[in-house]
Amino acid sequence: MDFQDTSFTREHRFSLGIETESGRSYLSIPVSNGPVDYEEYYEISAADHERLGHDDAAAAAFADECRRHEHDGLLIQKPGWNRGTPA
Repeated sequence: MDFQDTSFTREHRFSLGIETESGRSYLSIPVSNGPVDYEEYYEISAADHERLGHDDAAAAAFADECRRHEHDGLLIQKPGWNRGTPA
């Protein structure tokens, strides 16, 4: 998979982008499981990608919901047994 960010915010710690092989849109958040830092990628619709790209408050709220594991069904790559916590 090739994740290409189209925008990001340091303040709210998330990125929006496109997975280039499939064309799927995503929002990603940084996580850490101790030994390694990585990103979790949540699939969003193209319409949501466009909307969240223009509405920082809505995107930050969605990212916070992802940090609380409220959208785990949207994870593009399922976490293993040692799932990280939001960084």
